[in-house]
Parts: sequence; structure tokens; C-alpha cells
Amino acid sequence: MRFQLSEDASNKNSVLSAIFLVAGTCIGGGMLALPVSTGVSGFFPALSMMFLSWFCMTFTALLLLEISLWMEEGVHFITMASRLLGKYGKALSWFLYMFVCYASLVAYTAGGGEQIGDLIEWLFHIPTSKYLGATIFIILFGGALYLGNTFVGRVNSILFIGLLVSYVIFVLGGFREIEFINLTHKKWNVAVFSIPLMLASFSFQTMVPSLVPYLKKNINPLRYSVIGGSTLTLIVYVVWQVVMLGIVPVDGPNGLAEALNKGETITRFFSQHSTGFAVNEVAQSFAFFALITSFLGIGFGLFDFLSDGLKIPRKGTGNVILGILILIPTLFFALFFERIFIIALDASGGYGDSLLNGILPISMVWIGRYYLNYKGEYRVFGGKSLLLGVLLFYIFSLLLTLSVHLNIIQPAGYVTDPLDVKELSLNEASKNL
Repeated sequence: MRFQLSEDASNKNSVLSAIFLVAGTCIGGGMLALPVSTGVSGFFPALSMMFLSWFCMTFTALLLLEISLWMEEGVHFITMASRLLGKYGKALSWFLYMFVCYASLVAYTAGGGEQIGDLIEWLFHIPTSKYLGATIFIILFGGALYLGNTFVGRVNSILFIGLLVSYVIFVLGGFREIEFINLTHKKWNVAVFSIPLMLASFSFQTMVPSLVPYLKKNINPLRYSVIGGSTLTLIVYVVWQVVMLGIVPVDGPNGLAEALNKGETITRFFSQHSTGFAVNEVAQSFAFFALITSFLGIGFGLFDFLSDGLKIPRKGTGNVILGILILIPTLFFALFFERIFIIALDASGGYGDSLLNGILPISMVWIGRYYLNYKGEYRVFGGKSLLLGVLLFYIFSLLLTLSVHLNIIQPAGYVTDPLDVKELSLNEASKNL
């Protein structure tokens, strides 16, 4: 009886850790760009796009869970794509997954290095270069990835609690200053242009195959983790939007339209309209936790992805090799070629999320269910009609992004690329307060 109780408690802790991993991967720099990119359309139009994007991203994450449960333990995205989509699907998956993950890790390492450098300078009054700061960041938090999934889950849980605490303090301090008239602004004709950003804000699918061995292929805990993590993210975003769009007006000096035209984060403009609490200190804390939890979530999935794709076992020497393959290139580009990756990432965001996290999972499930007759203990709700409906949504997002980049359609002054958010350093944003 004692053993059973202990095991149940352990399972609950693992599910909670997995929920935090999912939410921590989603919640990051995008929060500082979200109100700016959606504010012009207004709170309620943005909210409708947010719910639609949340549903579709959660749905495709569950599809990846279904696919993962068809496979033997340890199989990741590459093997899935190879078995279900053939060599061309495998090649496309390799490119998209590697590019998006490495570019994200580089951006987070660069930003985290700045944060650590500032912290050292504040504590010890020792000027610290970005090179040393980024190196310390990669050793501390890249080392956590090397120590295994369970350790990453525990570290991420602690950091995510810190993120939530700083977020709650930040939000509670702003609630009393909300002007509800600001939330009535509506401009539905530009609301759809926030969809690519919304997809990036709910992007965590790359780590779903890694949750399967972490939760020992237990179906209900896996479902709770995916749905719970994405729903927690949705709640955090909705409250964040209420506070930010309720305090910062759309028009006028230091309004959302001006922030959008300048391509700046919400925090600088928020500070012009909010008084009475320590925005700077809380923003610094939130920025630090958001960077690390996003780094761990992306790295968590990439570790298992490379293990599967390169057939390197996650133990002993294999762990060392995987760590070198992830951490050394990440640190190198963060130190010397940060802008190259950020510019490339900026151009690939809408495509990466629409293809990698949307169209590919739907295609794999369609072929697996209806052509190869894969059977498993878990099947996502809905049949062909729902799959086609969600597929059309992702195709629309892909074509929308393509049309914007080709200047076929472009609302005046409207920032539409979802991964402009990666270019907005959280550290720099909090410094501007």
C-alpha cells in the first residue's frame, strides 16, 4: 500500500511537471509582442483568433501524441515522418525541425546571456561580456538537458513557478489601472493577420514525442499534460491581454498603434500608462524565467529528436555526443552569428509553425489511420471532416504568411510575422522600462 501511494504521488508530480514543460515552452518572448501585434484589431477580435489558434495547435499536438503511441518507445519525429510520409517527408521534417529548434535555442541563449551578465554586474559590480554571460547560461541550463528528462522536468517546474509568480505580481499590479473602454475597440478586418503570431505563441508540438517516455506511455497523463499545458497557456495569455490592452490605448502617444509601427515590445509603452508598482524588477524576473523555460522546452525535444534521427542512445557516451551536437553550435552562433539566425528565423516563423506543427502532423495521421491502418489505444476525437477543417486553417496561415512576405497583401504598418517575437530581447525590453 505504501508503494502504491508513493507511485501515485510520483505520477501526479510527473504530470504536473509535464504540464509546466508544455506551458513553459509556449510562454516566452511572444508575450511581450502579443499585445502589440493584436492590439490594433482589438481585444475581442484578437481573443477569437487566440481561441481558434489554441484549439488547432492543441489538436495537432494530440495528433502527434496519437502517432507517438503507434510507435515503439524512443521514436521521435524523424522516424514517424519516415514511416508515414516517406523520404521526402523525412527530409522536410529534418530541415524544419532542426532549423526552428536551433534558431530558437540561439535566440534564447543570446537573451539569457545578457540577463546573466546584468545579474552578475548588479550583484558583484563586475562588468560581464555577452560572451561570458552566454557561456554561463549554456553551461548551467544546457547541462540540465544532459542530466535527463526527469531532472529537466523538476528544474523547469521550479522555474515555471517563478515565472507564474512574477507574472501574477505583474498582472495584479496592473488590474486596478485597467480602462475597460479600451477593451471595446474592434477592427475585425485585420484580426486574421494575428494568426501566425498566435501559432508561434502556442508552439510546443516538437516536444510532444519526448513526453511519451517521460510519462511512460500512460495515455491519460499524456492527454492531461498536453491539454492542461496548452490551456494554462491560454489562460495566462487571455489575462495578459486584458491587462495590457485595457491599460495601453490603441491610438495616441505611446499607444499600441505607435508600438506596432516602431516594432517595439509592449513593456516600454505599458510603463508610460501604468504607475504605482515595480514594473522594472518584475519584468526582469519574468524575462529571465520565460527565457529559461522556453530554452529547456525546446532543448528537451531536440535532445530526443537527434537521438532518434541519428540513432544515438541517450546514455553514457551517447548523452555526451548529443550534448555537444546541441550546445556547442548553439553557443557558437549565439556569440558570433546571432543576427543571421534571428533574421532567418524571422522569415521562417509562419512557415515553420504552419508546416511542422500543423500540416505535417495532420498528413501523418491521415496516412497512418486511413491508408496504413495503424491502430493504437488512443485516437484523437473527430474524423476526416475535422482533420480537413484544421488542415485548411493551417494552409490559410501558410498562404497568409507567404502573401505578406511577397507584399501581395500588407495592412499599413501591421507587423504580421510570428517570429518577430524572437528578435525582441526580453532583456532589452525590460531595460527600456
